[in-house]
Amino acid sequence: MFEFIQYDFMQRAFIAAILVSVACGAVGTYVVIKKIVSMSGAISHAAFGGVGLGYLLGVNPVVAAIPFSIVAALSMGAVQEKVKISEDTAIGILWSVGMALGIIFVNLKSGYAPDLFSYLFGSILTVSNTDLYIMLVLDLIILIVVFLFRREFLGVSFDEEFSKVVGLPSTLINMLLLALIALSVVVLIKVVGIILLIALLAIPAAICKQYTYDIRKLMISSTIIGAILTSLGLILAFIFNLSSGATIILVLGAALFISYFIQE
Repeated sequence: MFEFIQYDFMQRAFIAAILVSVACGAVGTYVVIKKIVSMSGAISHAAFGGVGLGYLLGVNPVVAAIPFSIVAALSMGAVQEKVKISEDTAIGILWSVGMALGIIFVNLKSGYAPDLFSYLFGSILTVSNTDLYIMLVLDLIILIVVFLFRREFLGVSFDEEFSKVVGLPSTLINMLLLALIALSVVVLIKVVGIILLIALLAIPAAICKQYTYDIRKLMISSTIIGAILTSLGLILAFIFNLSSGATIILVLGAALFISYFIQE
């Protein structure tokens, strides 16, 4: 029944499912609590500019997406803070400009861009050992930063105005959180793709938030739920020969719907 586990690509896919769940649990918790899911979506789409730049320069698109996504996220935070434009305006600008840059970079590269769709819609079955190493390193960075700044993140997530009153550098903390979201986006790209990853980042935390507000428990439970549902989606995609990224998201969506139904 579980003979598919003998394949190397499936073993790598299950490891990837665990690694992305760590990022979702750690960062997705703050994304849901702070209600910045849309901003996370803008950062994810801006990451396509980094993917396109990677194709243009002939380097690993995931590696190129790391600095590009961080710069894009910090730029959005800085522009929103200095220029005082509305959040939805900043999101719309970053969303469209990042995608446009990615398309232009790909167009400037002569020849065919292989696996481009995998970065847009995900392809967990094609995750390589290099991709796993990148995910692992980014997960470790995310966990270290979240641990070191857990009190500051907690403050700006629940009551940013009070955090400013007590002297927390809320602007810098928000910038750091945006950078973590950018790193999480890079972790998720190969699994569900830029178009769909916002759901994987938010849904596990949204499910678990119905049952606890304790940050530590929320992160742990989100990680576990994310790993289980992502693995389930992976198995269903393999059995029925479906798109892995889309199947994973549909499983997550169904789980969210069921959890709300149970709560009612």
